[in-house]
Amino acid sequence: MPIISIIIPLFNKELFIKQTLLSVLNQTFSDFEIIIINDGSTDNSVSIINDLDDKRITLYTTKNKGVSHARNYGISKANSDLIALLDADDLWDSNHLDNLYSLYTSFPKCGLYATNYYKQFFNGRKINTHFNGVSKDHFGIIEDYFSASTIDSIAWTSAVMIPKKTFMSIGEFDEEMRSGQDTDLWIRIALEASVAFSAVASAHKIILDPQFHLSYSSNRMDRLKLFKNFKEVEISNSSFKKYMDLNRFSVALERKIAGDFKSYKGLKKEINLENLNFKQRLLLKTPSVFIKLLKQLQNVMLRYNIYLSPFKKW
Repeated sequence: MPIISIIIPLFNKELFIKQTLLSVLNQTFSDFEIIIINDGSTDNSVSIINDLDDKRITLYTTKNKGVSHARNYGISKANSDLIALLDADDLWDSNHLDNLYSLYTSFPKCGLYATNYYKQFFNGRKINTHFNGVSKDHFGIIEDYFSASTIDSIAWTSAVMIPKKTFMSIGEFDEEMRSGQDTDLWIRIALEASVAFSAVASAHKIILDPQFHLSYSSNRMDRLKLFKNFKEVEISNSSFKKYMDLNRFSVALERKIAGDFKSYKGLKKEINLENLNFKQRLLLKTPSVFIKLLKQLQNVMLRYNIYLSPFKKW
């Protein structure tokens, strides 16, 4: 039985899947299986996978039911007790699984293991993440997951490993959510179990069409469910309240841009403004037409490897 099962959901990623799989096959840690869930792809992705001759790769094909169903299906097929997640257009450095497994062997009772990661917009230079109160050489349990995740998230889908027992006790990805399902899972885990983190960055978040922070995709409406699910927890947990208010801020801007002013006003009303920085409070008051212009400027600057974010300090 392999030590780690790697779950890769796949939908029309013919331009990326080979490079993603090669980054896995080149790992220094080799005791793994790769489970790919083809979620109804209509491009050449499957043919590309079939051209890679490695017995550790298993491909399953399902009807298109979304990434949460694909991940859950892959978890059900996994032969290992440790589940590493990877999206079909992200990349790992060769030491990534060693990085995760070292965390696990050092802190075997955690509910989730996460490594640091880089962001790469438009295949540009690597942009470092920033975590609140976490040292650059951190290797161990995160004292307060929610406080640490108020700039960038400690857990990111292509840089985590989760024991099967965590899924058995916490539950899997919410298949009714098309957006925010990963955040929902991280919250459920962090509220009930310890999270271990390595500050060594060994994964790459490849973003060719940046839909982040100020995104206004229709699927992002699903994130409203997050605030209903955990509202009671916020009452007695101040760091979680701040974490959720920052999520509310992000979704509120999305709703304003989309013209959904009812949701915008409802979210804004629930935010404790003391939990936002000056830029965030200013943006919350800014008319949607100017937010759209700022979003366009943000994307232009990213092409010059300049990352402007309301979650970063001046």
